[in-house]
Amino acid sequence: MKFFADTADVDAIRELNELGLLDGVTTNPSLIKKSGRDIIEVTREICSIVGGPVSAEVVATETGAMLAEGRLLAEIAPNIAVKVPLTLDGLKACKVLTGEGKMVNVTLCFSANQALLAAKAGATFISPFIGRLDDIHLDGMDLIPEIRQIYDNYGFETDILAASIRSVNHVKAAALIGADVMTAPPSVIKALATHPLTDKGLDGFLKDAADAGIKIA
Repeated sequence: MKFFADTADVDAIRELNELGLLDGVTTNPSLIKKSGRDIIEVTREICSIVGGPVSAEVVATETGAMLAEGRLLAEIAPNIAVKVPLTLDGLKACKVLTGEGKMVNVTLCFSANQALLAAKAGATFISPFIGRLDDIHLDGMDLIPEIRQIYDNYGFETDILAASIRSVNHVKAAALIGADVMTAPPSVIKALATHPLTDKGLDGFLKDAADAGIKIA
């Protein structure tokens, strides 16, 4: 499973990229707002750090305006994935943009039927929002296997990008189910490496090494 960072924080992106843990980045207007920077400027910097897909979202809601914004965003760098909402206008824009050879991430997916439409529109990625379904007392992770089965049934090449990931348990569940990609805040990605028994074991090894006077270099 590929790891995307869901952030517009270039320092956090650079850190994860240097660790070798990053396959791409997703952004949205809320994350751009949080960064306090111009969308074109910060997106261009992110694209210079990460070699994989960088999702940049349109803010228009009508197909023609989405296409204009999407084409402008795609000019920033060759690894831009234009992010459009899962609406009828967004699906129309997706079909046109993918026909032009651009990557498209269809976002705000909350049902398997919506994911089916996105695949038929040629989406590169479909982004089901796990955490937001959990917020309304549904099990958001149930959506991933439904999409996986539909896509496998018909050979759709759209990648399932598990989004709105809130915890390390979400990451594990998405990987077990077969999501192609997950996108999460940098803090969640880094937390995957931690376990209390790892910390305890390391403390013991270091104590024994000190007691034995072990020095390697």
